[in-house]
Amino acid sequence: MINFFKNKEKNEANDNGSYSKIAALLIHAAKIDEVYEENEKEIIKKTLIELGAQSSSIDSLISEATIIEESSNQILDFTREIKNAPESDKVKIIESLWKIIYSNDNADMYETNLMRRLAGLLYIDPKTMGELKEKAKQELKK
Repeated sequence: MINFFKNKEKNEANDNGSYSKIAALLIHAAKIDEVYEENEKEIIKKTLIELGAQSSSIDSLISEATIIEESSNQILDFTREIKNAPESDKVKIIESLWKIIYSNDNADMYETNLMRRLAGLLYIDPKTMGELKEKAKQELKK
């Protein structure tokens, strides 16, 4: 019985670590244009909750992810967790990244470069990437 609870605690800790890395990537995308706005923070919170993070601990998760993002100098740290995620979660994350990028109605060269690199790192084909980009743009117009 005791081993079961230890494993459960360990799995929850791993989940929080995964959510932290995903949140760090989302924050990185939001900050890459040097403007980190409240609407981007809301997109990040909504995405994390949709992926299964506990809404009660979302603020502490974002704080932890902000520290991770600030102390990292490469996106490989963030993408390792996402690479192993189910395809539906990858799609949700990529779609959210596009929403963050287009939340100010503009994508600069740093943001589009980030998305090109992520497509390669996460093995997302260009057609899917383009479809998710257009879907995010359409949803933001509503």
